[in-house]
Amino acid sequence: MSVMDNNGPISLLKQVIAIPSLSGEEGLLSRFLENWLKNKGFKVNRIHNNLWLESFIGEEFPRILLNSHMDTVKPVAGWTKDPFIPEEEEDKIYGLGCSDAGGSLIALVFAFLELAKIENRGYNLILLLSAEEENSGPHGITTALQEIGKIDLAIVGEPTNLQMAICERGLIVIDCLAKGKAGHVAHRKGENAIYKALEDIAKIRNLTFDRKSDLLGEIQAEVTQIEAGYQHNVIPDECRFVIDVRTNEYYTNQEVVDILKKELSSEVVPRSLRLHSSSLSPDHPLVQKALSLGIKTFGSGTMSDQALIPAPSIKFGPGKSELSHKADEHILKDEIIKAIDIYINILKDFVF
Repeated sequence: MSVMDNNGPISLLKQVIAIPSLSGEEGLLSRFLENWLKNKGFKVNRIHNNLWLESFIGEEFPRILLNSHMDTVKPVAGWTKDPFIPEEEEDKIYGLGCSDAGGSLIALVFAFLELAKIENRGYNLILLLSAEEENSGPHGITTALQEIGKIDLAIVGEPTNLQMAICERGLIVIDCLAKGKAGHVAHRKGENAIYKALEDIAKIRNLTFDRKSDLLGEIQAEVTQIEAGYQHNVIPDECRFVIDVRTNEYYTNQEVVDILKKELSSEVVPRSLRLHSSSLSPDHPLVQKALSLGIKTFGSGTMSDQALIPAPSIKFGPGKSELSHKADEHILKDEIIKAIDIYINILKDFVF
């Protein structure tokens, strides 16, 4: 597809921007895309607001998933344009979600339409447009994957500046509780839970993890919230604090939690272990194909639905990640067209 063929993708992106699709409120956009895809002659599967299409060669072939999300965050303060009215200025399109992840979603849709025409592919192809990515909601990608079944390889569309993220950090949010004994401050009797928490916080600040990733670096653990006390003259018997942990591909989430439990005297309770770090070997055929096309690879510090896909995966798409969730979000029209070409060129003759 050349840049001269950009009317279809750019027109669809504008329509997508104009339909508000905040996380958990994607119904209108989901129905619009469902009808648009049906008009292209495809059977569209749906669960909640997630949509997927299948182009199967045969059940014995491996399955490649193309995925991006249709939902957006709420518009932040500072927009100088209406976030829900797509606006073109020279080579850019402005609008909420145009980069995160509208550009990738549109590019994957048009790449799927072209790849589905190839009858001698060595793989089955699935396009999944998922919901509730931004708020990690209960009716997002996981519910759809339970219906879709086995996946052998996934390409996740997110703004990566047309570079390929071959690994991505995971996330663990951990609630900690330091316990002491209450007492009257004047008598100086009791055990101050704040002091106990501070000892653990100092350990976290100095804690190092041995396995360092070449692309992601060390695991990052930061205390981001703390709460204690209810009256100035009472020694607090409890102090709660929260640790935000960004993992690399060399540790499972459970391993990280086990290490923290061993190091800290406070109670350590993870809110979830589901958001794993992911990685794909530089020697994988998909990565090698990308490198042959001149595409750079990197490790991504931001998280996506890639963390919930139980299969080898990469992240790739048009747009800049640093524009996500910011006022006057925009994307280059030319990047969307380039992304379609790249998706097609990587997969048109791909073999495992």
